Amino acid sequence: MRISTNTLYQAGISRISELQSQQARLQQQIASNKRILTPSDDPVAAARALEIKQAQSLNAQYADNRQHATTQMSQVESTLGSITDLLVATKSNLVGAANPTLDNQQRGYLATELRGALDQLIGLANSRDGAGNYLFSGYQSATPAFVASPGGATYQGDNGQQLVQVASARTMPVSENGGSLFQVGTRNVFATLNDLASLLETPITTQADKDALNAGLATLTGELGTTLDQVLTKRAQVGTYLNELEQLDEAGKSRELQYAESLSDLQDLDYAKALSDLSQQQTILEAAQKSFVQTTSLSLFDLL
Repeated sequence: MRISTNTLYQAGISRISELQSQQARLQQQIASNKRILTPSDDPVAAARALEIKQAQSLNAQYADNRQHATTQMSQVESTLGSITDLLVATKSNLVGAANPTLDNQQRGYLATELRGALDQLIGLANSRDGAGNYLFSGYQSATPAFVASPGGATYQGDNGQQLVQVASARTMPVSENGGSLFQVGTRNVFATLNDLASLLETPITTQADKDALNAGLATLTGELGTTLDQVLTKRAQVGTYLNELEQLDEAGKSRELQYAESLSDLQDLDYAKALSDLSQQQTILEAAQKSFVQTTSLSLFDLL
């Protein structure tokens, strides 16, 4: 079969162009340290890499959510600790309130301390997070949880709990419902403290008054103890959440390493092999160029 001069010329140019393209691609791979430059380079690996990147992004979002939840719950736990200390101290001060040796004035001093504790408790119940949101207002995070009232304090929040997705199959509360936390039956602890102060402010003149004081102290101190138990239970639960968040963080970090390794296996370039291939391609290209020059320099080409 006769091969024309133009065919030989075009074949040589095509081969050199192909080698130059391959060399350029290797140089791009080396520069980016990536084996896959476009999805067409390896469609299956590219699709798998996209899936891993999406999972990686979701895992990073969960990590951010856990950080937010940890910050919030740490503030809740700290505030509950302060509330616990206040309730324990108040309950201890009430131990001697029924002592018959106390006179009306001395009981009045205790009542003043109780009203001070009531104000402190309202302040703690209206604690905010770093963004200025109230911790114990449920969904109504922009509204103070409690407002002082003649009977103690009134709840202004709702019964909700703000939840955050901290893992693919786990949501966790980052706020608390102050209405239930401080409630004992139909009364809240603020009413209890107010009633205790009022009881101690009432002058004792007769035995009936003493009996009424003792009965009232027993009932109201019991309510205070029930609230303290509720706060301690909630504090323990928050501690459990914080421990779980720490464990979820460790699992998330482990997944991140697995994703990074999988992406590396799919995408990253075998640098040593790429350099070797580049050197080989350079040698082949130079040989092809020399061959082309020699072929086009033959006398037959000059005569045609």
